[in-house]
Amino acid sequence: MSSTPTAIPPAPGPVAPTLLTGLWQRKIPHYPDNRSRAWYLFLVVIVSVALYYQLFISGAVGNELIAYFHLSFRYFVGIFIAGAAFGAAASVVAGLLDRWGRANIVAYGTVICSVLTLVAVPATTTKEAYLIVYCVIGIVEGAVLVATPALVRDFSPQLGRASAMGFWTLGPVLGALVTTEISTQTLSAHPDWQFHYRLCGAICVVISILGVVGLRELSPALRDQIMVSIRDKALIEARARGMDVEEVERNQWKDMLRFNIIGSAFAISIFLAFFYTIVSFLPVYMATNFGFTAQQANAMGNWYWIANALSLVLTGIVSDYLKVRKPFMLFGAIISIVGVFVFLGYTDKPGTDYYTFALVLSLIAVGSGICYATWMACYTETVENRNPAATVEGLAVWGGILRTVVTFVLLGLLFVVTAAGTLVNYGPRLQEISAKYHNELATIQKVGADTMGTLGANPNDTAAQVTALVKLTGASPADVRTTLALNAKYPQELATLQAIDTAVLTKLVLNPADQASAATAVGQVAQKFGIPPDQAIARIQAAQQVPVNELAVASQVGPQLTAASKDLKAVGNIPTDDQKFLADHATEAQQAALDSPKQWRTWWWICLVAQIAFVPFVFFMSGFWSPKKAAEAAAEHDLAVERELAALS
Repeated sequence: MSSTPTAIPPAPGPVAPTLLTGLWQRKIPHYPDNRSRAWYLFLVVIVSVALYYQLFISGAVGNELIAYFHLSFRYFVGIFIAGAAFGAAASVVAGLLDRWGRANIVAYGTVICSVLTLVAVPATTTKEAYLIVYCVIGIVEGAVLVATPALVRDFSPQLGRASAMGFWTLGPVLGALVTTEISTQTLSAHPDWQFHYRLCGAICVVISILGVVGLRELSPALRDQIMVSIRDKALIEARARGMDVEEVERNQWKDMLRFNIIGSAFAISIFLAFFYTIVSFLPVYMATNFGFTAQQANAMGNWYWIANALSLVLTGIVSDYLKVRKPFMLFGAIISIVGVFVFLGYTDKPGTDYYTFALVLSLIAVGSGICYATWMACYTETVENRNPAATVEGLAVWGGILRTVVTFVLLGLLFVVTAAGTLVNYGPRLQEISAKYHNELATIQKVGADTMGTLGANPNDTAAQVTALVKLTGASPADVRTTLALNAKYPQELATLQAIDTAVLTKLVLNPADQASAATAVGQVAQKFGIPPDQAIARIQAAQQVPVNELAVASQVGPQLTAASKDLKAVGNIPTDDQKFLADHATEAQQAALDSPKQWRTWWWICLVAQIAFVPFVFFMSGFWSPKKAAEAAAEHDLAVERELAALS
């Protein structure tokens, strides 16, 4: 195919922006060369990474936020819900703000988000203030994250669209990867959540400055056309000369209200229910069901993000080479569905190891990456085939639906996985109490909460004492009663007998006339109580009143009862507040721990069904199934472009 004919002069238009005028007037009058295009796409990608880093940081420090603001799990999830809801509205509004320039929306929106993350969020001291600032960030991000794929579409012809979208979709993936990687490395040294927001804000401010200085966009006459390949450049610029932009940009919203556009946007949104669940709640899920730490859960997430990133990029390259999207979407969806099915099978297996989860999550990530990279390319092409001038409006439809679905996904999670709230709200403190008072709680568990409650109200309740000691020692109730009665009736006498060595006492019982043993016994009692020999003799004589049969029982059971009594007394070491917390929430938390695997299993089934529901919508989108037919269509398009260029020449 021939290159751009020299007979066609460059399309007239405004002067290209300079470094200074480009701070607001960002429209370039000519389609950029490959080097400039790569630079603009790179800026869009790193800005997207920064935005998603700011969006996901709240999940990485979720446990710290809950502890600092004393949040209930329901309130914590409600923050995400509110942010998603405001973001959905902002995504739709982004379509109306396109007259300000999509590059301006991205550049200055990123600055606003970064400053809020760096300064405003760490300064919040109440949960209400945090919620407000989070929603403001959600509004700005909702608009920016519609404009970024619009810029990617503008700078990528259809035959290179999947590669470009693969790199753009690295935004959420690398954003999540950066979040989990930094959190994994720094949470132990910096448990304060404010540090992580300031670090995130500082990094993103630097990135936002790059965006403000370097981001550009195509003029409307250029971007409002379909560009199939880079060979169309001359024709696109030639057509732009006489284009009536206002005429082309009429009825844009009406053109986007089509089943294959709205339906496919809804389908990919529900497909991503699993993605948004693990982005927000993987640490919670892994901690409450499998006992993994936040650092381990974040490291586990790294497997997902790395596998997802690789599949996004590689799939985009292969898809562009074969010139088809639909087979990849279908194949990727099937892999992800299989992975989610395997994943939910481990929900009720608490002994599942770290690497098993890492491998299964990687499988899901590969499938999701294959599907999503090609879906983004196919969706923008479906929008273009309807009206290439309505790209932002089409992406606003996608962004609004996506964030609306995320809102309902989070609401659904609250209603389905109710146990998570109990375990998050009460689990950490219960674990802390359990670790600190392990032996005392073991005593309570053996004795029973009811019996311990009775003893707490009346420590002298004999029946409760007998019940507790029987459970702790395994002795018969009769032996326990006998020993308790003997201790109550003969406390001094028993103390005297306990002061005498067992071997010496046995000799005296067998032979009361044994003078040597008697003298030894007198010496031991005198030494034990610090009394003269005559008083020791008197105490030994008094001890002879203790019935031998009852004494035999007490000698066997007594040591066990003494140890058990110490254990019962140690229970009093647990502070009153902790005892009350245990009484109020321990039973509820135990039940939640039993319910949690079943509830999460139900939720993962919902995510699986949502991914299956995505599959039929693939067939309604634009594009070919056969690489051969796609190649033939591309060749026919090139010939048509050559003919039109020749006619214009």
